[in-house]
Amino acid sequence: MRISDYVSHWAERTPLAEALVLGSERITFAALASRVDALSRALMSAGVGPGDRVATLCTPHPDYFVCFLATVSIGAIWVGLNPRHQRTELEYVCADATPTVVLARTHIGQRCYLQDLEAVRTSVPSIRYLVALDREDAPGFLPYSAFLALATHTDAPVASNHMSRSGREACLLVYTSGSTGQPKGALLHHEGIVEFSRAQNRAWPVSRHRMLNYFPINHIGCVIDVSCPILVAGGCIVFMEQFDPREALQLMAREQITVWASVPSAFQLQLALPDFGEHDLSRVELILWEGAAMAEDSIRRLLTICPRLATNYGMTETTSAMTIVTPTDDIEVLAQSVGYPFEGVELRLVDGEGQVVSRGTPGEVQARSLYNMLGYWNRPHETEQVMKAGGWFATGDLAVERPDGRYRIVGRLKEMYKSGGYNVYPRELEHTLEAHPAVALAAVVAIPDPLWQEVGVAYVIPNGVITSDELLAYCRQRLANYKIPKRFVMCEKLPLLPIGKVDKVTLRRLAQEADLAAKT
Repeated sequence: MRISDYVSHWAERTPLAEALVLGSERITFAALASRVDALSRALMSAGVGPGDRVATLCTPHPDYFVCFLATVSIGAIWVGLNPRHQRTELEYVCADATPTVVLARTHIGQRCYLQDLEAVRTSVPSIRYLVALDREDAPGFLPYSAFLALATHTDAPVASNHMSRSGREACLLVYTSGSTGQPKGALLHHEGIVEFSRAQNRAWPVSRHRMLNYFPINHIGCVIDVSCPILVAGGCIVFMEQFDPREALQLMAREQITVWASVPSAFQLQLALPDFGEHDLSRVELILWEGAAMAEDSIRRLLTICPRLATNYGMTETTSAMTIVTPTDDIEVLAQSVGYPFEGVELRLVDGEGQVVSRGTPGEVQARSLYNMLGYWNRPHETEQVMKAGGWFATGDLAVERPDGRYRIVGRLKEMYKSGGYNVYPRELEHTLEAHPAVALAAVVAIPDPLWQEVGVAYVIPNGVITSDELLAYCRQRLANYKIPKRFVMCEKLPLLPIGKVDKVTLRRLAQEADLAAKT
């Protein structure tokens, strides 16, 4: 079964139910099926076939999901492009993915993409059609209406009814953030997406699925964590093209959102609003976060809104979740673990020699499941490095198995540093700091040190009055001496990646620059 088959499934059963909403535009499942069918026919008429790539540049918008569903329904592979990317970044992804068709918004906010996309087409010969989703008169672009008209004189049957199906057909190419090097495209498949969506809905049940989606379309969070499970459930996706903390809360109240899903940084921005308590969130049945750990203070406040909180731990390469915390009000479990293995996932923690470590000992997380990616696009060597014998995917993340069998993430292999010969895991230090009632968020990075090899620098966003000396004394009571950060930096905000995670690469550079300046 393909993920796109759920469009016709719900169009037959609940044709008038809302599937997609953006502002005043309300698209039923019947209308969604019609739009997907029209675009799939046009793509086939344009020569797009199984395994070909189709790219889309768009905000979180119904257009994005129609493009995705139409592409994958004919056996092609969809690639999301991030509007925040600069020309060189767009060129890199398109040169690597070599799409046949690019469906794009030509203007988003104050930015015009005409010249950037023309440059992309010039540098990527595979692009045969550059289609404007938002204008009829964009120079060098084929209007969307004209592209759809390509199918007018074709007798080709609906794609999803005649294509062969293996279940593990490639359908989605998601490029990693590139925080540790050039982005790589993880190739995901229909079976993994469908089965993941079903399992997530079983683990996080609600009476009806209505969820806000403001995540960038090139990210796993937008496509897999939100869009596909909602489609499988026959629910409604409410889109927001540009996240605003207060407007998001207003939209949640107006649209009667039942599943409040986001990343910790977005939750913190909303919880900090002086009028947060004035928004009607009474329809929320489940609150969940992904991508990072949540501070205990934030968890306590969210529990006053809804007693069912959940989280998970996952990666792009594993089609999202590898572990999951099912709905609970247990603050310790929510703050100090990522739960048990996700349905259908085998987990193991291994040392540097590939041997399974004992419970309580940090080890690299490796996962085996039908959700795992097919590999990195055109990168057999990089694929071989992470796909181990027996189908195990090596995440590069470090975790410990707790006495209760739940897992706790302690850091990244590449973030782990040695201080005085001891291994130090930044996530452990961040957990410790965030347990302080005056700390909202903490991020620890390492810098070189002539005596200790490396030492930690802690960047702290306070939510109360706290000094560096007080944090130092606090850490001395809770951490071994070699783990204590050398320096504490109070700040109002941290550099973030587009999805909301802390940008550790930028933070490490800032720490090194500050250290160098202090020595000169």
